Amino acid sequence: MAGAYNDRDGQIWMDGQMTPWREANVHILTHAMHYASSVFEGERAYNGKIFKSRAHSERLKRSAQMIDFEIPWTVDEIEAAKVEVLAKSGLKDAYVRAIAWRGAGEDMGVASARNPVRLAIAAWEWGAYYGDAKMKGAKLDISKWKRPSPETIPSHAKAAGLYMICTMSKHAAEAKGCSDAMMFDYRGYVAEATGANIFFVKDGEVHTPDPDCFLNGITRQTVIGILKDRQIKVHERHIMPEELEGFEQCWLTGTAAEVTPVGKIGDYNFDVGSLTREISDSYEKLVRT
Repeated sequence: MAGAYNDRDGQIWMDGQMTPWREANVHILTHAMHYASSVFEGERAYNGKIFKSRAHSERLKRSAQMIDFEIPWTVDEIEAAKVEVLAKSGLKDAYVRAIAWRGAGEDMGVASARNPVRLAIAAWEWGAYYGDAKMKGAKLDISKWKRPSPETIPSHAKAAGLYMICTMSKHAAEAKGCSDAMMFDYRGYVAEATGANIFFVKDGEVHTPDPDCFLNGITRQTVIGILKDRQIKVHERHIMPEELEGFEQCWLTGTAAEVTPVGKIGDYNFDVGSLTREISDSYEKLVRT
């Protein structure tokens, strides 16, 4: 599948029924377009099965609750819809996007309690998120924007509005020839990339930021499990910027990113080392079992 995302063959599940791809539209006064009242999930299917599908559906429901709305479909119903979408797509390996939002209704101010909550699910082919970075390591910029305090946003919701500074950071990084940007948090600690969690290696042990003000990714949790199964010590902690110079390896994790090595962050260089490759290979095998 190629071309603009609004002009493709296929079908999208919307509010309980399959809809022709080009007709899966919303009204211009949809509340989510004006006030970012939407949550979403990015998922990957391997060999016809969505990896950790139920965990994603459960998080979608929790994210909606965190931004004060209830998705009127159960986890089981969302799971069934994803199976239908994947079957209709004809794809075995696919990216699956579920999104829930406050639609157009009686309210068009900040408040929107009277507006319907809608849900859509689409699937398409999507290759490596960072292109050839899996071989040579991604190059990251350091963003000027910081992940905000959990006192200012529901930082553990996968909500659309939280990605505004991520989009800005990634655009700035791409303008410099980078694949992505690493962000600090509001206190100055290392946080994450714009759409992926980050890991570092030093002296055979792994260090990763404590996700106390950003999303604790499902892929992140999976990779920590792989590391612990291999008896590799994992430190989940606050990481200071000056520590970057002492780390030997680095990788990113995310549903789209999977496990992607990092070769450079700003002025800091990292080896695409054996542990990085081993964890990437282990993850690839796990998602296809």
